[in-house]
Amino acid sequence: MNPSVYPPWLRTLATLAAAWAAALACVALGTPIPWMLGPLLMTALASVLGAPTRSEAWLRDGGQWVIGAALGLYFTPQVGALVASLWWAIGLAVLWALGVGLVFGLWLKRRHVADFGPMPKATWHATSYFASAIGGASEMTLLAERHGARPDLVASAHSVRMVLVVLVVPFAMQWAQSYWGLQVDTRLLQAPQAPQWPGLLGLALATAAGAGLMLWMGRTNPWFMGALLVSMGLTLSGVQWSAIPTSVSNAAQLFIGVSLGVRFQRSFVHTAPRWLTSVALGSLAMMGLSAVFGLWLAWATGLHPATLILGTAPGGIAEMAITAKVLQLGVPVVTAFQVCRLVAVLILVGPLFQWSNAHKKTA
Repeated sequence: MNPSVYPPWLRTLATLAAAWAAALACVALGTPIPWMLGPLLMTALASVLGAPTRSEAWLRDGGQWVIGAALGLYFTPQVGALVASLWWAIGLAVLWALGVGLVFGLWLKRRHVADFGPMPKATWHATSYFASAIGGASEMTLLAERHGARPDLVASAHSVRMVLVVLVVPFAMQWAQSYWGLQVDTRLLQAPQAPQWPGLLGLALATAAGAGLMLWMGRTNPWFMGALLVSMGLTLSGVQWSAIPTSVSNAAQLFIGVSLGVRFQRSFVHTAPRWLTSVALGSLAMMGLSAVFGLWLAWATGLHPATLILGTAPGGIAEMAITAKVLQLGVPVVTAFQVCRLVAVLILVGPLFQWSNAHKKTA
């Protein structure tokens, strides 16, 4: 089926309509995070089968803006003090993510030496290194291209990892929540609040300004991070203008799910199938190891195990925070862990790669 036959607006509307139907089906089935999981699965399957799916960048950005603003509302002054007291655990989680990513990269490189045979050694070294970093999918792809790696393999690796995490972790958390039968610390739950006008307009304008500033500064995830930081700053200061309407939050999750699903075009499954299989196996292993690490951190901090497992899961910030929000599993802690890890990865992965290359040349 040739997508060019259909105008872009029609493809976008058809994709959104199908995603909405899939979300309603997941709501009826009682799946976790139905408004993101349903659209993701439907769009990915339709895309792989050759359907002319389409996602608009502005819809994805709008979804991240809404989710960032909604998550910031959990950071009351009391929660801020609790998160600050966990600085040592967040630091350990950052080191863990960097270490696990490094080991994953070494395993990928050794496993695919034969596949990378025709490539220069530096190319497959950079490809496996940036493909294994946990977080910052688009940024890692750009860094990979800058350092002479195969950007298509790096991008596909991050897409597989993120989708697997979104598919596996929410179901695991739903099961764990019923198994443990524990209540999350009430300090981590959002205070009861209803959408209010004109407070909602003020929150929208303030978070949009924060996103615009981050965009102007060229920061990563500007619509999510800008909205999150402004909303968080307001809430920490005791300013609570309005909650985000549930329908708006659901629509934002749908847009994010669609944006993840359309990455899986028909050509995707024919690109280095052995590589994608290895990435899938490695991602599942990282999820298992990170879950064990999260359990240990839960024991060390006294927090709910599911909260720390989500905080250390090798997924994206928005996806893991949405899971925590829907299942009420400590959004502020999960967000803080995921944000700090992303910042550390973006700051350190590039310099560490350059340092390792320089060290090899001098060795």
